[in-house]
Amino acid sequence: MRVLNKDVASHKGKEITIEGWLHKKRLLGGLTFINLRDRSGLVQVVIKDKNEVEKLRGLQLGTVLKITGTVTDEPRAPGGAEIHDAKIEVIIPVTEESPIEIDKPLNHKPENLDTLLDNRPIGLRNVQETAIFKVQAKVLQAFRDYFAQHDFTEINSPKLLAEATEGGAETFKLDYFGKTATLAQSAQFYKQMMVGVFERVYETNPTFRAEPSATTRHMTEYITIDAEIGFIEFDELINYAGGCLISILETVKKDCAAELKLWNVQPFVIPSKAQDIPRLSIHEIHNKFLKDTGEDHTGEDDLAPAEERWVCDYAKKNLGSEAVFVVGWPAKSKTFKFYHRANEENPEIADRADLLFRGVEITTLSMREHRYDRLIAQLKANGGNPDSPGYAPLLSVYRHGMPPHGGWGWGLERTVQKILGLNSVKEASLFPRDINRLAP
Repeated sequence: MRVLNKDVASHKGKEITIEGWLHKKRLLGGLTFINLRDRSGLVQVVIKDKNEVEKLRGLQLGTVLKITGTVTDEPRAPGGAEIHDAKIEVIIPVTEESPIEIDKPLNHKPENLDTLLDNRPIGLRNVQETAIFKVQAKVLQAFRDYFAQHDFTEINSPKLLAEATEGGAETFKLDYFGKTATLAQSAQFYKQMMVGVFERVYETNPTFRAEPSATTRHMTEYITIDAEIGFIEFDELINYAGGCLISILETVKKDCAAELKLWNVQPFVIPSKAQDIPRLSIHEIHNKFLKDTGEDHTGEDDLAPAEERWVCDYAKKNLGSEAVFVVGWPAKSKTFKFYHRANEENPEIADRADLLFRGVEITTLSMREHRYDRLIAQLKANGGNPDSPGYAPLLSVYRHGMPPHGGWGWGLERTVQKILGLNSVKEASLFPRDINRLAP
């Protein structure tokens, strides 16, 4: 019976069988040491028998092996044990040298990113690369656990649409049986419609944006964690998002210690309660940034990337949090959509917040305008036609009763990028898509 590498140490003194990929090979004196990799990690194997060593002659990393041997204590080996008296069976020999190193950390400098991504299928066999996506899987699980604890229903909305959800400038268009379809820019209208059914919904699905951007924070396809909550107000919505981030970081800290160590991740600095995550207005940040750096963005309706980095450093040092909620966004800006809600007491600002973490925005959350007459007025003011067939499904639910509601679209890859300290969001995507990349 096959034993996984993570369980080898629990079989000390016994003969076991392991299977996996040849990950590293080295000679030391008259001994041959190899590391075997399986889905659970690495184990060291010591080979003395010349006949067994001969079986590895000419074979490269990636060769698939079956090894039977005796488990022996060795504190210096991965997992604290190694296998002696090894008998080797070569299941699949590999004689071609790997195009990219898998037995030592890969170069993640920006100038090496294309090489890294061009060789992604093999490079992902590197344990440090694998760690990225083990953390990503745990982050996604933490999202689902948080939603389950708060009585959300998971949905899956279509990604082939007849019309753009949020305007046509950033859509991918394709032929759909003689008609023109677009790939979904978001799940926005669908999750709002489902508030009228389930009250609380979420989905974890791809989003497509035809952004002509080649920055370290943008891709044309990425995973968004979309959530929408009914019978809620703005302050509660902020606390839900803050609680979600805290829960994710606690889960990753508890369950991904080995992966965080591989990437030398510094401890997370974040309050234990969502209501203690700092909230600063955009104008407050503009003014503080100007005073500290001399760089003036006070006339702008958005934060500059440098301001996002600065305010997270400022909050970490002065407010005990690497996360910051940015509030006070102007209602008369290009980011204010027709379905957003202006603040009742001060209509000049939107009931919206951006959640920044370690220097970048990972989610935008906002309240939606739930009153039919105001929604129609805002739609018209934004140049929309309420009689357009594309708006009909959304408007129908408003005519039949919608409570106050709000939600967010949260970037999975950006969150993982900032947790691990990666240079680019593309490094947190298995096979990233941007303006220059459609393969592998």
